[in-house]
Amino acid sequence: MHSEPTRGALPPRRKSAFVREMRRHKTLYLMCMPALLLLLALSYIPFGGLWMAFTNYKLLDGIFGSEFVGLNNFRLFFISPNALRYVGNTLIINAWGLLLGLVFPISLAIALNELRRGVFKRITQGVMFFPYFLSWIVVGAISWALFNTELGVVNSIYRSLGWEPVRWLARGEYWKGFLISFNVWKWSGYSSIIYLAAMSNFDPNLFQAAEVDGANKWQRIYHLTLPLLKPTAVVLTLLSVGRIFYGDFGMVWGIVGSNPVIGPYVHVIDTYVFTSMRSLGFSYTTAVGLMQSVLGLILVVGANALAKRINDGEGLF
Repeated sequence: MHSEPTRGALPPRRKSAFVREMRRHKTLYLMCMPALLLLLALSYIPFGGLWMAFTNYKLLDGIFGSEFVGLNNFRLFFISPNALRYVGNTLIINAWGLLLGLVFPISLAIALNELRRGVFKRITQGVMFFPYFLSWIVVGAISWALFNTELGVVNSIYRSLGWEPVRWLARGEYWKGFLISFNVWKWSGYSSIIYLAAMSNFDPNLFQAAEVDGANKWQRIYHLTLPLLKPTAVVLTLLSVGRIFYGDFGMVWGIVGSNPVIGPYVHVIDTYVFTSMRSLGFSYTTAVGLMQSVLGLILVVGANALAKRINDGEGLF
């Protein structure tokens, strides 16, 4: 009689293939071990802390010894008077950042790709890439220099034109647009590099054939460059969609900080979690963070399915 294989064990053929793979590339796998251990320590082991979202966490009781409260922390967030405002701010800022963060980098990359003078192209590329290296604290200082009521550049221009200065730091309705503009300005140069790298792999024979057939520059961009950039744009967009419920904490806090006048107009879920941690505790803020992750996962899966339908089966996974 043949003994049945142990349930869960690898079949002999697969097991031998796995052993051969490990022996053949053992040096490469050993090189990967530090990164894998770091990933395990920082990304997977902390999953246990998610249990706090379902408890009334007490430091002395520990994560698994605290009182179980079920979905009460999630309920508290949704009945909070500020919850919808912060969710709305997050979605508006990220949606516009996603849209403009797609249009501007692609436009810059195409414009740079059409430049033929090498020195001017490199200088322009460096100038556009420079904002990426600025911290949000520095960008916050720039915004203060621009919009300060007494000494700001914008109000100085207004006075020179005979216009009445505006108290920008007390007019919260403007700052959502300002944050979107700063975000696009900071990231467009970096994102354009990705599209330039994709364009460097395009087959030049396609563009030469189109030129021979009489296609002008705009026609070549519309019928060749943009369709060839679509797979790259789809992947980057899907990655951004997964973060749409995550506001850029560094951007909001670095530029606006705890300004009580502007704050309600621009504060996002992440800044709300930061300020709530001191008063509402770890369980509540963990629940909000878990909600962000679950909603982001749902959006990525849904957006990926939609992308595969409109992009000939090509998606992120």
